[in-house]
Amino acid sequence: MAQILIAEEIRDLIEPDLLAEHSVEWMGRGRKTPSGGYEALVPLLDRTIGPSELAGLPQLKVVANCAVGVDNLDLDAIRGRGVIATHTPNVLTDATADLAWTLILGVARRVKEGQALLEEGWSGWHPTQLLGVELSGRTLGIVGAGRIGQAVGRRALGFGMRIGYCSRTPKPEFERETGAVMMELDQLLVQSDVVSIHTPLGESTKHLIDEKRIGLMKKRAILVNTARGGVVDESALIRALDRGLLFGAGLDVFEGEPDVRREILAHPSILSLPHLGSATERTRRAMAGLAIENVSAVLRGDPPPTPVGR
Repeated sequence: MAQILIAEEIRDLIEPDLLAEHSVEWMGRGRKTPSGGYEALVPLLDRTIGPSELAGLPQLKVVANCAVGVDNLDLDAIRGRGVIATHTPNVLTDATADLAWTLILGVARRVKEGQALLEEGWSGWHPTQLLGVELSGRTLGIVGAGRIGQAVGRRALGFGMRIGYCSRTPKPEFERETGAVMMELDQLLVQSDVVSIHTPLGESTKHLIDEKRIGLMKKRAILVNTARGGVVDESALIRALDRGLLFGAGLDVFEGEPDVRREILAHPSILSLPHLGSATERTRRAMAGLAIENVSAVLRGDPPPTPVGR
């Protein structure tokens, strides 16, 4: 029976039968990653796994990240030790795409400002009060057309939107299904009325959307980020909104999360959520279950269902 370490936060999301063949120790949030003869580790994205953590785990065979992103993992260090890294893609696609659309619609129709108006004391209906943006006939620009980005694009058809995307590789099936047009990033930003971010965070995408690129966007454009906070330069975004260069922004992720800048939370044109992209019960159970399936496969000597690609 192998010893495995699992993030305490997902204890109630894992079916007990999946753990029957393992000896489990639960890691609470804020607790240092334990050392010892553990063969598997199941962290969340807020736990960094690098050389110092690996040094105390000489028998480790697999790090099964319970997340689709892996920016918390030092993949070079993990692979250098001969350890397999896995993640949980696919199962959170629809939930995250729905959340992106929650932000798109919320920003377009000024939901945050409307709620504040009611709380402060509404004086009644007025024909020019909190006028929003209609999406029909507009262009949705998808930055990173993986599974989630494509799912967001498919939903755009129901709103009568045109679709553009930028990606490392063409997506011919997505283009056939939706009429989407592949563009370079700067061209996409110039042409889009709504820009939705779905690219992983890495050295090449840190502050990918910076002051210069925000300056390329339409004055009444909407920017939504449900990927990773560091992809967008938050300071540049706040300055652009203060100057009226964008219509608004919707953020589910932040550069310093769980700490979120007060300027973001207080800004009337930024609709913010606490990293809820995959937060449905079905999706979170599926993510936890897939992480354990990856662990079980590796410990049996089988290929894991969802290894991290190189």
